[in-house]
Amino acid sequence: MKPMTQLKVIVEKHTDGYIAYPLGLKGIVVGEGNSYDEALADVKSAIRFHIETFQ
Repeated sequence: MKPMTQLKVIVEKHTDGYIAYPLGLKGIVVGEGNSYDEALADVKSAIRFHIETFQ
């Protein structure tokens, strides 16, 4: 089992939805959604993809 990496994720509310992005991860990784939970789930998926692809 891989060790878990902890990242701080910022979620911002905008007029047309939510944007989420991690701090301390090189490259552009952003999640978006109509709700806080959707944006968080989207950025978690993007982080997993980014780490698996570029690590």
